[in-house]
Amino acid sequence: MRVSQMFLVTLRDDPADAEIPSHKLLVRAGYIRRIGSGIYAYLPLMWRVLQKVSQIVREEMNATGAQECLLPQLQPSELWKESGRWDTYTKAEGIMFALGDRQQRELGLGPTHEEVITTIAREMIHSYRQLPVNLYQIQTKFRDEIRPRFGLMRGREFIMKDAYSFHDSEASLKETYGAMDQAYRNILRRSGLAFRAVDADSGAIGGSGSQEFMVLADAGEDEVLYTEDGKYAANVEKAISLPVDAVTSPFKKYEKRETPNCKTIESLSEFLDCHPTQIVKNILYKAINDQGWTFLILVSIRGDQDINEVKLYNEYLKQFLDKTPWEKTLNQDMVSYPKERKSGGKNVIKVELANKEDQHQLFSEEKPLPEGYISPNLGKEILRHCPRLTKERIQEITKLEGSLLDKALQDVLLKNDPRKDYDVLNVGIQISKMLDRIGTINASSPSAPQKMRQADNLIKAYKALQNLQKQYPVPELIRLADQTVANMENFVTGADESNFHVVGANWGNEFDLPDCIVDIRKATVGDRAVHDPSQTLQTARGIEVGHIFQLGTKYSQAMGATYTNEQGEEKPFVMGCYGIGVSRLAQSAVEQSYDKDGIIWPVAIAPYEVIIVIPNMSDTEQVKTAETLYHDCQKVGIEVLLDDRNERAGVKFKDADLLGIPYRIVTGKSLKEGKVEVVQRASKESQNLAIADVVKTLQNWITTAKNL
Repeated sequence: MRVSQMFLVTLRDDPADAEIPSHKLLVRAGYIRRIGSGIYAYLPLMWRVLQKVSQIVREEMNATGAQECLLPQLQPSELWKESGRWDTYTKAEGIMFALGDRQQRELGLGPTHEEVITTIAREMIHSYRQLPVNLYQIQTKFRDEIRPRFGLMRGREFIMKDAYSFHDSEASLKETYGAMDQAYRNILRRSGLAFRAVDADSGAIGGSGSQEFMVLADAGEDEVLYTEDGKYAANVEKAISLPVDAVTSPFKKYEKRETPNCKTIESLSEFLDCHPTQIVKNILYKAINDQGWTFLILVSIRGDQDINEVKLYNEYLKQFLDKTPWEKTLNQDMVSYPKERKSGGKNVIKVELANKEDQHQLFSEEKPLPEGYISPNLGKEILRHCPRLTKERIQEITKLEGSLLDKALQDVLLKNDPRKDYDVLNVGIQISKMLDRIGTINASSPSAPQKMRQADNLIKAYKALQNLQKQYPVPELIRLADQTVANMENFVTGADESNFHVVGANWGNEFDLPDCIVDIRKATVGDRAVHDPSQTLQTARGIEVGHIFQLGTKYSQAMGATYTNEQGEEKPFVMGCYGIGVSRLAQSAVEQSYDKDGIIWPVAIAPYEVIIVIPNMSDTEQVKTAETLYHDCQKVGIEVLLDDRNERAGVKFKDADLLGIPYRIVTGKSLKEGKVEVVQRASKESQNLAIADVVKTLQNWITTAKNL
């Protein structure tokens, strides 16, 4: 390609909106152009890079036996509602672009394709004889990022390869998972990148296990913890380690002590002259699920440790997601009333610290939250409660009348209870029992119309009371303890009273150890490794470019996707999914390899392998030699640029460095000796080669670089 004929505009100054080097350089070098927030055009040079990355990905995927397809970008909401992820992706995390068509049907622009591919498998795979199968696509994806940044690293539109495998056993899944692991290593190695594979959190995709592939770079958004022996590496969100040993407590007697203005571990340790490892700190979080319920979570952890909020979120999902005092979510579209399901919700919108800003909404005005002085036995009486209501007020809210209202209030009041008002929670539970007794309605029965009216009225009443109750936190505290506190003795902790702590406390005496004891601490640099305590955790920054998951039956069970096994039984598919960001990988290569002059592309994914620079276009010998070398390179398959512009030599050299083409030929002064200058972009090493040797030498260098 002749540079004079290329669509190429380079910039001397960094774009104002670019924050990291790779973003700045790709814009300056004319590879990408911003169209809107998080939306970029891939210009000709970038498209060549993306095609090369895609081809490497395609070759490695095909080598594993995976089959390429192309799935729709527009996805019906019904599929996502089947899996339970529609609200999570459109409301909770809010990362899916959702829209409606002219028939008011809900659609989403796919950020991922588990639902679509599971639907295809459900309809087309019927027997174990058709398994395993692994389908992949290279496709444009969409994410409604809250804050798009870093160019292609965190955009709203991006290119991704995603693969989905279906199996009849966990053993078969693990075999494919291992093949994908090796394929990803091959892809990154062939792309010329330094990387690390790490244990990872599965996030919204879910599943039993996952692994990320991190391109190592100082600007990476992710922190990786690893050991020097190479036997352990994990994203900090997932990392585990051994905490430092606790110091023996000096307190032998339980007593309450005044500790004025000691809301932090540091100030408390100094005031009591004790070590942070002798303190149990108790932190209150709130969780809001997709049904609108707010739960309060009390977490106890050793004073010198920090809570890993990703681990906390996952433990909440695992232990308490379906925990709720309301027994049902009702679906008026069902003829059968009610549709049975625990209404704790399938997803959690967020888990975050509860603080003073939540005081009015969550906590009682009579007993305010003693921030900084909370004990492990903090009582639920601090929570703001839904008020008890009179019969008249319940009738006003529920619109129930006559016998339906009387039945709804039946047995709700406690015996000998002098009050004549009603607990909203108990009334809701009573209504759900009434719906149970109605059961499935036979539409052909003479009593069906009456039962349908009763059911409709009860559903509306139930939802009205439920919506009222949701304005208040669920009236109980969920309690979690980190493993670091399980064996502590004679510890210091809060007294549930401002400016007071207790010392010499013990589990089983003064405080109850929570039943749920889990690892929710944040592993940090310098911690001892679990697999070998002589190894300590080191840190590096990384850019996540690939992620592979063992999904198990998460989606197949939710969506009723089954096959018939050898015994004639219907079983849900065991699934895996495997993603790699094509456009992100390309920019990651720049972030990993650049200098003050511009990009340094790895040979395998560079848009061109060689650029020939003619310093003086008026020198016929320079032009003639350059043209000859240009055609000779093309004949042997070397991808070459010829800079034949009428520009100053300095401009051409600067652009060649900025573009990052691996090898540069200069038809300059050494022509008098029958030689040309050849410069390697990565090392800037320069040598004069005989013209007759140039093409063969470049062929050898390129082949060697691609096979490293």
